Amino acid sequence: MRSPLCWTLHYARATQRRCLATIATTRPARIPQTVIEKVVQKYAVGLPEGKGVKAGDYVMIRPEHVMTHDNTGPVITKFNSIGATHIHNPSQPVFTLDHDVQNKSFKNLSKYASIEAFARKNSIDFYPAGRGIGHQVLVEEGYAFPHTLTVASDSHSNMYGGVGCVGTPIVRTDAAALWATGKTWWQVPRMVKVELRGALKPGVTGKDVIVALCGSFNEDEVLNAALEFTGEGVAGLSVDDRLTIANMTTEWGALVGVFPVDDTLLQWYDRTLAKLELRTFSSPSSSAIPPPPVHPRINRQRLDALRTANLSSDPDAEYSSHLVFDLSTLVPHVSGPNSVKVSTPLPLLEANKIAIQKAYLVSCTNSRVSDIAAAATVMRGQKVASGVDFYIAAASSVVQQESENLGDWDALIQAGAKPLPAGCGPCIGLGTGLLEEGQTGISATNRNYKGRMGHPKAQAYLASPAVVAASAINGYISGPASLYSSPPAQTPTFSISQTFRSASTTPTDPEPLLDGFPAFFSGPLLFAPQDNLNTDGIYPGKYTYQDDITLERQADVVMENYDPGFAALVSSLRTTLLSPSPDAQTKPGVVLVAGYNFGTGSSREQAATALKAAGIPLVVAGSFGDIFKRNAINNGLVCLECPELVQDLTEAYAKDGKRGAGGKQGELTVDKGLHVEVGMVDGRVCVRSSAEGSVKTYHVKPVGPSVQELWLCGGLEGYILKEIQGKAQV
Repeated sequence: MRSPLCWTLHYARATQRRCLATIATTRPARIPQTVIEKVVQKYAVGLPEGKGVKAGDYVMIRPEHVMTHDNTGPVITKFNSIGATHIHNPSQPVFTLDHDVQNKSFKNLSKYASIEAFARKNSIDFYPAGRGIGHQVLVEEGYAFPHTLTVASDSHSNMYGGVGCVGTPIVRTDAAALWATGKTWWQVPRMVKVELRGALKPGVTGKDVIVALCGSFNEDEVLNAALEFTGEGVAGLSVDDRLTIANMTTEWGALVGVFPVDDTLLQWYDRTLAKLELRTFSSPSSSAIPPPPVHPRINRQRLDALRTANLSSDPDAEYSSHLVFDLSTLVPHVSGPNSVKVSTPLPLLEANKIAIQKAYLVSCTNSRVSDIAAAATVMRGQKVASGVDFYIAAASSVVQQESENLGDWDALIQAGAKPLPAGCGPCIGLGTGLLEEGQTGISATNRNYKGRMGHPKAQAYLASPAVVAASAINGYISGPASLYSSPPAQTPTFSISQTFRSASTTPTDPEPLLDGFPAFFSGPLLFAPQDNLNTDGIYPGKYTYQDDITLERQADVVMENYDPGFAALVSSLRTTLLSPSPDAQTKPGVVLVAGYNFGTGSSREQAATALKAAGIPLVVAGSFGDIFKRNAINNGLVCLECPELVQDLTEAYAKDGKRGAGGKQGELTVDKGLHVEVGMVDGRVCVRSSAEGSVKTYHVKPVGPSVQELWLCGGLEGYILKEIQGKAQV
């Protein structure tokens, strides 16, 4: 089978073939590269001789590993539906069941059993419910390893960058393609250097660093970028701190967040290897008991090779932006409520004594051994406040066992914490302990989007494990006594040395159309005056793992967490479009226009399929979250960027002329009777107002043949099926 995006690339005739990925012009062999570009180079396949991978290139990649979790079930369905009969490389996939582990229903247990059976049948590494959160397992078991490329069908695969691994998210359809072919397509993101200067003060953690970064650089400075952390401040960050920071680069908007492979990391691996070598009763002084088998991924040979051939960025490597952050000016920070782009120094927030009803020490972000130890230090000899529920779950069974041996786990239980199994649970809005209407919670997790951890009318804050523990004791957002001597609240020092801005849209050369692809998309225009409208808002997490949910039902709940009336509004507008278009070249449908970073958040594919199922064939935004855009392209939903249109609609119809508070009448979705027609040849966008009798014209960059072909096939899955069938006929 050929891989997606042509599945075979014939570069000598690239201009004469239609491919789903266009390969940049061959560059000189020795071009300056960042360490991220060098790693991607190692895993790129089919490149012309001498071609160096650079930001912006579309490349075919064969990742070291691909992880799926509870979404393995739908990936199996996709894998079977495309006609694949065997796993291309059984050592490449990894299955980890971690999201809905509290669910003991027959239906969920049957799903888990079927995933395990598929893994056993195909000799795939499988980690059952209770072993831990997939990202943590991949680090512990060496699937995420320095200077490798590992992907996952989950948005927090950025976390692997904490150990120098280029981790990046893919979507379910990509995972099925990887199982079948070992390869998928990827556009190398723009590179951003994040320089960390100075050193953290006592009581300030990696969580405070990333919370402050998200709040300080909150104008999409790193949107859809690959981040390389540098500077003298990096050496003082523990590996656990690095994992936390890399994990939440997802919330910051990035696709990759990589720390260097330095002495701190290598010594951490030395200690990890020493633990592995002590997992039996063997002794160097006795041959009675043989030593344990060599770990297949974390072993001395591999670590020695890493030390011998360590990679680093070239001095003249190119970056689109250079951000500088002074760690020495940072105090503990809290994120929220309900947004990672709002961060407040803890001393300021503590003065408000914001009461909480729930606290959480769970997730792959901050539930490692050091995190549990930090919380236990605060809670020893204390009790959780009356009226507060404090939930804890280790990132993995290995973490929990070590924390139990250290006495930290029991210290939390004795203080009144409520243990949950190692898994995602409340972080994804599943299982016990979700936020109820009107409640306020503080969590050491990574996302506090409205409705993610429970009711949409709840308030969620994010903080470090020590601050979460102290808040649980005091009953309001506060720090432990050890932080009271911290310096006064202050804004951390940060700056931008270089900036990158995309060019504004202007008329472009005509784009040839494939037979059958519409020349126009046309229909009523709806405007959602909101930036960072995330996947939880588009498709609530509580539906994400209902694998048998129909497209019709997806359409009913689309945008439910953002605007409960959205689906009904779209349905009413569709009634005017039921008759076939008089022009066969026009695709009728409701066109949604939104703000910037539309679709940020998790990798759930349904955020795209639900919009399409609702009768929205085209979304226009200022910019898109990359994972959402990938899901959209893979499922035949067209995405176009038009900042000028977004700005004009904002000024005309958004409350106070700003996005974020709905329309002028308070409506979350603005319907002013506008009609839009988008030309797919010239990129011309015509917006008509019947009330005003006016027409205004904009320009977008139209989609090329690659996206058109996917659309005609109904998405990547249909394209792969077409390729398999074509090969079978030959």
